[in-house]
Amino acid sequence: MTDKKATLSVDGLEQTIELPMYSGSVGPDVIDVSSLTSKGYFTYDPGFMATASCDSKITYIDGGAGVLLHRGYPIDQLAEHSDYLETCYLLLNGELPSKEQKDEFVDTITHHTMVHENISRFFRGFRSDAHPMSIMCGAVGALASFYHDSLDITDEQHRKVSAHRLIAKMPTLAAMCYKHHIGQPFMYPRNDLSYSENFLHMMFGTPCDEPKVNPVLARAMDKIFLLHADHEQNASTSTVRLAGSSGANPFACIAAGIATLWGPAHGGANEAVLTMLEEIGSVDRIDEFVARAKDKNDPFRLMGFGHRVYKNFDPRAKVMKESCDEVLAELGLENDPLLAIAKRLEEIALEDEYFIEKKLYPNVDFYSGIIMKAIGIPTDMFTVIFATGRTVGWIAHWHEMISNPYKIGRPRQLYTGYASRDYQPLDKR
Repeated sequence: MTDKKATLSVDGLEQTIELPMYSGSVGPDVIDVSSLTSKGYFTYDPGFMATASCDSKITYIDGGAGVLLHRGYPIDQLAEHSDYLETCYLLLNGELPSKEQKDEFVDTITHHTMVHENISRFFRGFRSDAHPMSIMCGAVGALASFYHDSLDITDEQHRKVSAHRLIAKMPTLAAMCYKHHIGQPFMYPRNDLSYSENFLHMMFGTPCDEPKVNPVLARAMDKIFLLHADHEQNASTSTVRLAGSSGANPFACIAAGIATLWGPAHGGANEAVLTMLEEIGSVDRIDEFVARAKDKNDPFRLMGFGHRVYKNFDPRAKVMKESCDEVLAELGLENDPLLAIAKRLEEIALEDEYFIEKKLYPNVDFYSGIIMKAIGIPTDMFTVIFATGRTVGWIAHWHEMISNPYKIGRPRQLYTGYASRDYQPLDKR
């Protein structure tokens, strides 16, 4: 916080309005406009692009510099040295765990991965051709019906238990969405497997055949979860906070976040990458589509290049690229037709002056989409996996808000409809 002030001059007012300014630990100063309502004004900011809706200690992004910090730790350091569950502990608790703390946390999550058996019957109510995200929305929201012993949001222990349950059960539910979609029996989680190994086991194992999970693929899956764990006040996280501000239970709040993530402008980017590669169809047609991407009058856009937040490079992409190369080499898929298109597009984006000038670098969605395709995960499951990794970020922000004084969210509007008018009887309209 600082003693700096901003002064607002309004036409028609003799006096200016003085507004306090606050400084965070890093990042731009913010102007507190909350007092404007008492003076008959409020600000207009569609999309909340210039509005800080809260203060938070969890994640910081500097899009211009390509920086992503979780509790102060750079994302590339976490991706190289940490793992998903340790990052979950960090996001939830604010500090990296000791060995004893990490062992205890991993053990807790491992022993919460099972879901209530009645949830299996709940899944049977969904059509087999339903989109996995629609099932995920319903299943996560329904968890409040099965675990209502920890729904008192004013009780810190209840919040902690709910956080652990959500992080633990999301991979189980995600795999159940896939199994229901393809008509295979659900696989129970195994306590001898890691978080990511368990997910791949539940996705691809069957009661008749439980193949050993490939450690290279499990490591890549862990990095996908870690690199998507949190991304500050994006649309889905803001939705979780807004839902939580009403006092809604954590399962309902996370379901709201999943619903928001389902939007193609938010969570569907890696799915759009595969759709684009299929549209291109062949390496021989790449030049044609690159030319279309450069044409301002052509609606075609290359998906997975550039980023709305990161203006120079996506700090998660380098880590994801290394993981992508490992997976393709491990599976011997360097010559897969779609993946060959992706690799050629990557080369062009890193060499072509147009892409360099426009800063259209391959982003995390580009590489994560390729990895999941190589592993054998269908495109309509991509956003479900995104939601699984992002759950810890959602629940960390929800917990941070609930643990401190907060108000129910109530954005204002610029009303442009009719002014007051009198009701007219039907025969006079």
